[in-house]
Amino acid sequence: MKNSCLDCPHKSQASKYLTDEQIENQSHNCVELIFKPGDNIILQGTLSSNVAFLKEGVVKLHMQGPLYEQITKITKAQSYLALPTTFGDKVNQYSVTAIEKAVICFIDMNVFKQFITSNPSFTYQLFIELCLNELTTFRRCVNRTQKQIRGSLAENILFFADSIYGSNTFTLPLSREELGNLIDASRESVSRILTEFHEEKIINLKNKKISILNRDLLNLISEKG
Repeated sequence: MKNSCLDCPHKSQASKYLTDEQIENQSHNCVELIFKPGDNIILQGTLSSNVAFLKEGVVKLHMQGPLYEQITKITKAQSYLALPTTFGDKVNQYSVTAIEKAVICFIDMNVFKQFITSNPSFTYQLFIELCLNELTTFRRCVNRTQKQIRGSLAENILFFADSIYGSNTFTLPLSREELGNLIDASRESVSRILTEFHEEKIINLKNKKISILNRDLLNLISEKG
């Protein structure tokens, strides 16, 4: 028997404003799927027919540009994926790929639209989440283009520690090449600066496991760029 969304502990902030009847309706109109690291969740250029909600896990958003594919964002649960492209266009404008095991709920778009038109509190909270995401994207875009590689790398180490894992020790979910793509740097530059941070005792680095040793200095490098 399929579990009810009423019992799910991984609700979005917006869905907490849905009525029990609406949540039960969602239960009958969604499918939960599990994706392994590297699995494609949403593909750029394909038709969008469902709303994807990241229930558990960490994913990367990436878009094919004129020259190569660019990672634009790293997102953790719980969050909706690709809402702007889902409602702004019938075709997905970017891809989403799991970088850790991810549990995704695919919600029928017509049911989701009913929630938006009939529940102002749900819609308002959804609007707030979209606005906050947009502001974060703008800030990271500015930092990405204006900071030097050391500053960008420091910023992203802090991002993973604070926003993704909530710990000073974590396993980096990206390869050196992917991390370079995220901050517009070469794989060699990323490896070199990670080694420098390790030798300067700012972090402890063992393979992909990172422990922040000197947060104040890492913050300073991030701020000064």
